[in-house]
Order: sequence, then C-alpha cells, then structure tokens
Amino acid sequence: MDFQLKTLSLAQAATEKTDALIVLAGATDNKAGGPLAELIAQARNAGDLPDKAGKLLQLYRPAGITALRVVLVSIGDGAASAVRTAVGAGVQAVKGSNPKRLAIVFAQSADAAALRLAVLAAADTTYVYTTTKPKAEARTVRHVTLGVPDAATLNPAFQEAKATVAGIEFAKEWGNRPANHATPTLLAEAAKSLAEVPHIKCEVLGPKEVAKLGMGSFAAVAQGSSEPLRFIVLRYQGGAKDEPPVVLVGKGITFDTGGVSLKPAAEMDEMKFDMCGAASVLGVFRALGDCRPAINVVGLIPSCENMNDGAALKPGDVVTSMSGQTIEVLNTDAEGRLILCDALTYAKRFAPAAVIDIATLTGACVVALGGVRSGLFSSDDALAAALETAGEQSQDRCWRMPLDDEYAEGLKTHFADVANIAGRAGGAITAAKFLQRFAGDFPWAHLDIAGTAWKSGAAKGSTGRPVGLLLSYLMARAATASAAAPAKSARRKTR
Repeated sequence: MDFQLKTLSLAQAATEKTDALIVLAGATDNKAGGPLAELIAQARNAGDLPDKAGKLLQLYRPAGITALRVVLVSIGDGAASAVRTAVGAGVQAVKGSNPKRLAIVFAQSADAAALRLAVLAAADTTYVYTTTKPKAEARTVRHVTLGVPDAATLNPAFQEAKATVAGIEFAKEWGNRPANHATPTLLAEAAKSLAEVPHIKCEVLGPKEVAKLGMGSFAAVAQGSSEPLRFIVLRYQGGAKDEPPVVLVGKGITFDTGGVSLKPAAEMDEMKFDMCGAASVLGVFRALGDCRPAINVVGLIPSCENMNDGAALKPGDVVTSMSGQTIEVLNTDAEGRLILCDALTYAKRFAPAAVIDIATLTGACVVALGGVRSGLFSSDDALAAALETAGEQSQDRCWRMPLDDEYAEGLKTHFADVANIAGRAGGAITAAKFLQRFAGDFPWAHLDIAGTAWKSGAAKGSTGRPVGLLLSYLMARAATASAAAPAKSARRKTR
C-alpha cells in the first residue's frame, strides 16, 4: 500500500480529492475555520461525537466537502494509543464502500508517536492475506494520505512508520502461510530475497553444516521430518565494522505436531504459526532495509519441522547441544528451546552487544499475559528497560517476568546436565531459565510471543508482532549511538 504524508489544514482537507475522508478530532476546541471544523463543532454540540476514542459519526456528501464519504472520529485526549483506536475504527467504517484512496487528517496538531500509530493502524485494518487464495479480492485500499499541520517536521517518523509497516506485513505474510507453503527451505528463500537490499547479507546452512557445528539439539528436533532443516544467518551492516551487533534469534518451527508428545488435534492447524518468531526477525530485516539505521544487526533463525516418523526424537532421549551441555528431552513438544539453545551458543561468535530471542514458546505465557503483552525475560536490567520503553513507544507492549534461580530447580535431572521441561507451575519462566543457561556470555533477553504472535477465531491470523517493538528498540539504540559519536570524535581530536 502506498502512503503519502501531506501538509493539510482542516480547511484544505475539505477540498482533498479522495474516496473517503477520515477526520481525527480531539477533545479540545478547534479554532480552525471551514466546513469540517463547523461539522465537528455541530456534532460535539449535538452529542453525536463523544470524546471517547473511536466514537465516530459517518456523513455522506456533506456540503462544502469534496469527498463523498466523511467520517469524524474522536481521538479523546490525542494520546498515541487513542489515535490508533480511532484510525482503526474510522477505516473499518469505510471499508464496506471499497475505497481505493483514503485521506486521514488530524484536526489538530499531531506528534510523531500519534502519526506512527495512525499509519500502522491504517495498514493493519486494511491488510488482506491472499497468497494461497487465488480467487480472493486483493486489498481494496491502495493509497492513504496522512494530513498533518506540518509534514516536514514529522517526515522522519513517517518514514520509520512506513518501514515498520513493510516489516510487519512481511512477518504477517510468512506467519500466515500454511506449512506446505512455508517450509524451512522456503523460509530460507525468503531470507535470501532480503539480501537483494543494500547492507543486508544472507547465509543459509543445511544439515551437514549444522552437524559440523555440533548443533545436536537443533538437529535432534529436525530428525523426524522429511523436510531438511535450515539455519539462516542474516547480517545488516549499518554501523562501523567493529561495532558489536545486536543479535536477534527467531524460533523457526514451521510446523509443530508436538512430536511423539503429540498435541491435541483441535486447532493443531494453528501450529503453522510456531515460526512467528522467525517471521518477526525477517520482518525486522525487511524494515531495516528501508530505514537503514546506523547500527549492526545479526539475525539467526534455526528452522525445521517437529514431526513424527521412525527417526523422531523420543521422550527420555539425551542430546548434546552445541555448547557441550547434554539435555534430557522429557517432552518432545518443548522443542522450541531445543533449537534456540544452539542458536544462542552460535550467537556468541559475534561478540554481541545484546542478544534477543523471540519465540512462540509456551502456552503458560498465554495463560499469564493473554494476547495483550509479550512476556519479557532478561538477565540485563538495562536491556530489559530499553525493550519495555520500545514496547510502550510502539504500542507493541511486553511485560517483564522473573528469573529467580529457584525456578531452575525443576530442570534438574539424573541423566543429563539439564532437562528440557520442569513442572507445569511457572512454565514460561522455567522455559526462560532453560534458555538462560546458554546465554551467560552476553546481555540477553527472551520474548515469549505465544500469546501475541497470532489471533484465533474469526480474526485468525498473524499479528506481525513484535516487529514494531524490535524496530523501535533498534532505532532508539542507533539514535543513541549517533548522538554519542560526535562526543567520541571530539575527544580524539583533543588528544
């Protein structure tokens, strides 16, 4: 979808040529003149446009306005989250008329956060999956104009928002694909396509290379499937060559039957979403290719299926990870941590500034946090705080969970260095404690996105989360590094 940022006063918006005009009206009095300002005032006075975010009034062919359809939508106090709610409601209201062009105009001033979320909400509300639906109608909205009082000031935020949309939709695309259209091999091809963008490189390792590296835990999960595993390594070089990278590790189980510890048949189709961590890493790299921050990022994606055949991993088997630690597999459905642990060990070779793994890891996290916030676990307070801030800024929120050493007691076993599961209690935490064993050499965070990566029911589909959170974190880190660079340069000159 094509987005455009334009300087538009409320009076100018009245003459904007578009199929539908959505006007975001704040709770404060509007001093602007013209027919739209008058309509807002009349609607407020009549009680037809309450201050609550998302409340709206639809109009057809209002006098003095070029657009056939006009929707006045309240943004309440104008907070970014309220703007997101309002834009979603406004776009949903006009979707039935199949508009090709939309204009979304702020009746009052808008800040960068509000603009970003307006762009993301418009994209999310109009998104349509069509890859395996050849007869489906494509997205009808093709062009969205964002009208603000001063486009030049907000252009950097606008460009970042567009890049974020591209990344989120790339993640949604691969998350939504059925497993036979998103095998480990196809996921690797998607990663290779990103290497066509400047500053991005891709390397793909197969079973022989993984075996040579000693990734016995990863390989053990893959051994029950006829689909060969793939270990994807993406590199984005935006900073200096000697600058330590941030490493993103995405769980890439392209389908999860549970293995011998078989899952229930009901809703097993949703296990195609078990690679949404990997999809989010791909989405971040897609966005990095557009916004090109001055930072180095590495993406690691261990990808395979968790299937059953005569060679499949069995409960009680002991495997040897790349780190040399042995793991007793008490439950083959706790496979995500088995592939991630080898990727975390591999990450050490990059001497990373930070490592963040992203995984649809545990149903226990869904029970704890539902679908609102992703679970955040971290061994580093500064990294955790930065991710929490990024989550708030992007409205792709997370919630920090504990990592007390006592939670690891249940992972003890007589037959290996560690078991891959503990008891039911605190399942999301014990899974994180397992991963922490393999992340002791660098600042590390784990995002459990089992509740936030996709939706079930009538709205079934990938959400593209946490691309927004991760990109916000990386952009903030790049901005901090850029701000520090002149100071370092000045110190060198005085020596």
